[in-house]
Amino acid sequence: MGNIKQRIILNKAYADISLFNNGNEVKEFHIMIHVSDPTLPYAEQLEAILSAYNQLRSKELKGATAIFKRYFLSDAANQADAIYATSTEGAECALSVIQQAPLNGTKIAMWAYLQTNVITQLKASGLYESRHGKYRHLWNGSAHNLAANSEYQTRLLFNEYIMQLTEEECKLSENCIRTWFFVNDVDLNYGGVVRARNQTFFTQGLTQHTHFIASTGIGGRQADPNVLSQMDNYAIAGIQQEQIHFLYASSHLNRTSDYGVSFERGTYVDYGDRRHVFISGTASINNKGEIVHPGNIVNQTHRMWENVETLLKEAECSYDDVGMMIVYLRDTADYHVVSKMYEERFNGFPYVIVHAPVCRPGWLIEMECIALKAINTSFAPY
Repeated sequence: MGNIKQRIILNKAYADISLFNNGNEVKEFHIMIHVSDPTLPYAEQLEAILSAYNQLRSKELKGATAIFKRYFLSDAANQADAIYATSTEGAECALSVIQQAPLNGTKIAMWAYLQTNVITQLKASGLYESRHGKYRHLWNGSAHNLAANSEYQTRLLFNEYIMQLTEEECKLSENCIRTWFFVNDVDLNYGGVVRARNQTFFTQGLTQHTHFIASTGIGGRQADPNVLSQMDNYAIAGIQQEQIHFLYASSHLNRTSDYGVSFERGTYVDYGDRRHVFISGTASINNKGEIVHPGNIVNQTHRMWENVETLLKEAECSYDDVGMMIVYLRDTADYHVVSKMYEERFNGFPYVIVHAPVCRPGWLIEMECIALKAINTSFAPY
C-alpha cells in the first residue's frame, strides 16, 4: 500500500515506476523511461522508449490507461515529427512534446501518467477526459499558436483554454489545478508570458487576495521556432472548492506576487480516499524572494530540496509520497554534480534531469513534483 517504487531494466532502456495503491479501484502510476545507450541514433532511441513502454503496459502496467505523456527531446526540429507519427500517440491521451534535452546524454526521455479503472476520451472541447465516479479530470498538452510575440501567444492560449473549460462547464478560477508554460528563449520571452498571465488572471478573478494556480514557467521550445509559449494544463470537473488547498511555506518562500508573477507555490486536492499534491517549479529562494547561494549549484540544490520538503510538509506529505520529479538545469555543466546528488538521495524515484533555463538567470536549478497520499475524508472518493 502507499507509494511503491521500482526500477525495471528493459532492452536498451530502463524505467523507474511509482505505483500509488491505497486498496481502492483507481491505482496510479508515474513512470520515467530513459534510454540506456546514448550513442544510438534517434530512431533507435525512440524505438527503445516505445518498446519499453509497450512491454510495461503488458506486464507491470497491465490494465492501466494512459492519461498524460510528455516527451523530452534534445532537438525538437528534427525529432518531434517522429513522435506525432507513431500510430495512436496523439489520440491515446493528452500529449506534450517539448525540447528539454535529457542531460544523461540521450536524445529522448518520457514521463507517463497512467491509472486503472478509469474511462478516457477526447472531448469536443479538445481536452482529454479521464473519468471515475463524480470527477472528470481534464488534461491538455502542447497547446500553442503563432501570434506575434510571447505575450499575445499566451493571451490566446488562455483565451482558448477558458473557452474549452466553459464547454466543460468549468472555470479557470475554480477548476484549473495546474499549468506548465514552456518558453522559447526564457530570458527574452518570459516577461511577455507573465504580463499575459497576470492580465488574464485579473479578468478571471484570480488575484493575490483570492488565489492563483500552481505552475511551472521554464525554458523549452517546439520544433517551430516561432512558437514562443507552449502550455500544458490540468483541470478537474466535479470538484468542490473546499477540496482545493494552496501551499505557501512562508517560513522559506515568499508570495510570488511580491515580484510581479502570479502562480501558487503548490496546490493540493483532497478526495475521499487520497490527496494529490502539485508542487510548482521551485528554486533556491528565501521568504524575501532573494536567491539563496548565488553561483553555487550544490548549495542551491540543497536549499531547493528544503523548500520543496517544506511545501510537502504543509500538505502533510514527505518525499516518500512523491510519485515523480522533473529537475531543470540552466547550465549543462552542472549535470554530473546534480545527478550524483539525486542518485544518492532519490535512487529509484521516477525523475528526469533536463536542460531548461529557469525564468530568473541566478537560479541554477529548479524542480517540480507530484505527491500522492492515502487519506480518509467525507468527500467523494477519487
